[in-house]
Amino acid sequence: MAVLAAGVLGGLIGAAITAAVFWAVWGGTPARDEPPAGAPTSAEERERYTIEIEGEDLTYAEAVALKAMPSVVSIAIEQTAVNLFSGRSTTQVVGNGSGVIIRENGYILTNDHVVAGADGLTVTIGVETVPAELVGRDPSSDLAVIKVDRTGLPAIEIGSSAALRVGQPVVAIGSPFGLDQSVTTGIVSALGRTSLMESAEAQITAYTSLIQTDAAINPGNSGGALTDAEGKLIGINTLIQTGGSAQSAGVGFAIPVDYALTIADDLIDTGRAEHPYLGISSMTINSQVAERYLLPVDAGALIATVAEGSPAAQAGIQPGDIVTRIGDTAIASVEDVFLAIRSHRVGDTVEVEIVRGDERLTLDATLGSDGAR
Repeated sequence: MAVLAAGVLGGLIGAAITAAVFWAVWGGTPARDEPPAGAPTSAEERERYTIEIEGEDLTYAEAVALKAMPSVVSIAIEQTAVNLFSGRSTTQVVGNGSGVIIRENGYILTNDHVVAGADGLTVTIGVETVPAELVGRDPSSDLAVIKVDRTGLPAIEIGSSAALRVGQPVVAIGSPFGLDQSVTTGIVSALGRTSLMESAEAQITAYTSLIQTDAAINPGNSGGALTDAEGKLIGINTLIQTGGSAQSAGVGFAIPVDYALTIADDLIDTGRAEHPYLGISSMTINSQVAERYLLPVDAGALIATVAEGSPAAQAGIQPGDIVTRIGDTAIASVEDVFLAIRSHRVGDTVEVEIVRGDERLTLDATLGSDGAR
């Protein structure tokens, strides 16, 4: 489908017709019985590490593909239009993306920008194409859940994004340019990338703690799986950095699975997602603003209002305070405030450093839920 996420970093776009990402083999192509460098070596640890796939010896890339491909689906996006001359309505496929089966009873996780604007959805699972219904969308995190009327589906094995290391091998599976069941390999290039974008519906999407990979991702891969070398889901492929051609430049990004599943569970349980909430509105301070208003710092976020009863109010934050740090994040703009809050979870207690007059204070704020407002 057409690119749906606005560009940043010179060309960061949603991979809404994306391709997959997989790992470069460490020093060759080890067989299934030979773990890559740094893998567990004891018999017990290797038994847990090995991907159990029947058949002849396989490389890890082949084994992961066999294990995880059945859990990754192609999503066709349909839109309905009325012919102005005949008055008849017609439905056409206008784009495609990818999705990951996360529950055997038909729940599929994908990107919000894949399903945004769709009048209908069909999902290809193996050789079968079936209609899907929307369970819930969260444009703020660019995640969505859809469902097909099937049971006994091959739900993907869930991994964790908490302990990822730069350099470890990864695999991506998806439908680049509509070529479903495509696999590419790569490594974790970096961790903790963040960005704000404006969605097609003029909503702000916060991408926090993204996984960066050099695996090839192209339009159509959005919503597809990024797995570790054991075939476990560690991320949802979402964005690519381009040089202006809207195609892969070897820099792709995935939403970490730990965060993605939290949003997915909310969407399945309630139809909407909750996000951490501080309860302030602010404006960016730069050197020009600081000089004009004789402010004590030349970078930060000036608090304009504090919502009554909000976590900020309970922490003692006041209008006129200047926020310079939230948790471990230095604050130089309103965008920094938003991303810093979104990098935490509802219920987390974070340190908020403020400047108030001639004082520099550190206050503890326990983040609430925007769903409780």
